[in-house]
Amino acid sequence: MFTGIIEEVGKVSSIRTEDASIRLQIQTKEILKDIHIGDSIAVNGICLTVTKYDTDSFFADVMHETMNRTSLKLLRRGSKVNLERAMAANGRFGGHIVSGHIDGTGTIRKMQRDSIAIWYTIETTAGILHYIVEKGSITIDGISLTVAAVDDKTFQVSVIPHTLSHTALQEKKVGDPVNLETDCIGKYVEKFLRERNSNLQKPEGNTDRKNGKSSKSGGITAEFLERYGY
Repeated sequence: MFTGIIEEVGKVSSIRTEDASIRLQIQTKEILKDIHIGDSIAVNGICLTVTKYDTDSFFADVMHETMNRTSLKLLRRGSKVNLERAMAANGRFGGHIVSGHIDGTGTIRKMQRDSIAIWYTIETTAGILHYIVEKGSITIDGISLTVAAVDDKTFQVSVIPHTLSHTALQEKKVGDPVNLETDCIGKYVEKFLRERNSNLQKPEGNTDRKNGKSSKSGGITAEFLERYGY
C-alpha cells in the first residue's frame, strides 16, 4: 500500500522491450535505501516489483496488462518518474489509501495559474469519473491530490508549488497523459451496496415443484431486515 506522497523523482536510464512487455531501469538514490528484491515501488503511481538493483538504480518488469492500462508504454530513456516505496507500518499516513493499481489514464486539457497554485483540468472516461467526487482524493501519476471540481467529462485539481517542484508533474504539458487511480474505498462501498440491494430483491424462498415445499434462499431479505434491523 502507498499513500501518494512522492519520495523522489527518478529517471529512466534504460528500457528493454520483450514482446509485449518491457523491463525498466530507473536511476534513483533515496529509494535505494533499505531496498530488497521483491519490494513494491510505485512508479508514476503503478505498483512494480523490484527484480534487481545496483548502486544507483533498480529494475522492474512491466507486463502487457499494465502497458495497456497505463502511460508507462510512453516512457523513454531520460523520462522523469515519480517514486514511492510501500508504506511502512510505523509511517505517517500523509496522503490517502493508494493501491498502485491504475484504473486508467486521463489527458491534461488545461493548465491555469491561480496565484501560487496551478489548476489542472484533466479529461478521462465516464467509468473513471463515476468514482471521482468533489473534495475527494485522486491519485495522478502516483501523487495524492484533492479534487477541486468535477463534471461529466473532466475534473480539476489545484497543485501547490511544493508538490510541483518535488514531482515529475512539473514536466507535464497540455495534451500529456497521466495515470489515474480513484479512491478504492468508494469502489468497495458501491460493490457491497450493489450486492446488498441484489439480495434484498431476491424472493424469500423458492417452491420445490415436486413436493410443494418452500426452501429458503440465501442472502439478506427484506423480512430479515424488518425483524432484526440494519
